[in-house]
Amino acid sequence: MPLPFLTADRAFDTQADDVALPFDNRDQWRRPYRPGPWRVGAAALLLLLASFVLIAAVITAFAGALSGAGVCFLLGGVVIAAALRLLRMGVWVSGNGLRRVAFFSTSTIPWRRTAQLRTVQQPVRWLGMPRTVQGQALVVARQGEPLTLLTDHNADFLSRPEAFDRAADTVEAWGAEYRTG
Repeated sequence: MPLPFLTADRAFDTQADDVALPFDNRDQWRRPYRPGPWRVGAAALLLLLASFVLIAAVITAFAGALSGAGVCFLLGGVVIAAALRLLRMGVWVSGNGLRRVAFFSTSTIPWRRTAQLRTVQQPVRWLGMPRTVQGQALVVARQGEPLTLLTDHNADFLSRPEAFDRAADTVEAWGAEYRTG
């Protein structure tokens, strides 16, 4: 079963330098990078935990405690949903705008409301934890306060600076194309 939210489109990795936006259907939401090893590893551990919980639910159901089995099945479903949401987190682009998918929320910013996309040096959160380190961040200047889209120390780009640079350049290219057009 293909999982389109798990992998970025291969054209982002194999595109020529002179073609920043290689797609004909630009209204489809796309993630301009692949999920990083930290994000995929955490989701894999959650799915492993979910498999144990579901096995426990089956054993509990065969033992005759149907209410306990129901709770285990529900817990397993919640853990699977959390793993899938974790894999879906990140920045998505389309001809309509930017979409920042967080664990509990999703915000969409139309291109016309973005003033500037730029990469800046600033303190960034390490793997989303409260600890901050000096790093790079892709920031969108919009009406109101600036919004940090990507950092080089999040779960997708930790220890992968070239992947961060490629993703930031791609998002900036989409912004340059649609803010002026």
